[in-house]
Amino acid sequence: MEVKTKAYGTMDVSEKQKISLEAGFFGFEQFHEYVLLDAQQKPFLILQSLDDPQVAFILIDPAFFRGDYNPSVGNTELEKIGLINPLDSQALVLAVVTIPPKGDGAITANLQGPLVINRESRQGMQCIAQDSRWMTKHDILQEMAQQRTSSC
Repeated sequence: MEVKTKAYGTMDVSEKQKISLEAGFFGFEQFHEYVLLDAQQKPFLILQSLDDPQVAFILIDPAFFRGDYNPSVGNTELEKIGLINPLDSQALVLAVVTIPPKGDGAITANLQGPLVINRESRQGMQCIAQDSRWMTKHDILQEMAQQRTSSC
């Protein structure tokens, strides 16, 4: 299928990359259909809206910089997308990344509001982590450095 993207112009993508978010993202509830794309800069991904080409989110797997991440999302929430646990092998857990304008400040990830996707059904939802350790702004580079230091 052909998709207009914010970052890469028009692209051909597989139907298997399509993700449905029935409730949308917090603040973007009107957008429900997306495609998940590899970003040119690894380890990032892009969640591109099919409803509006100007709406796209940069994502990262939290395990990349926080090996101890477990969002502790309520099971009743996850049942809506056919999952029991966010650590289930069918679950793909991603965090929304914020890159400050003009490179001023830290690149952060929202671990308080992860996106959880059922890999099989390709249904997803943004959840609220029930663990108070997870905030909306985790400095990715700083936490990677801390993880490296503590594992030495």
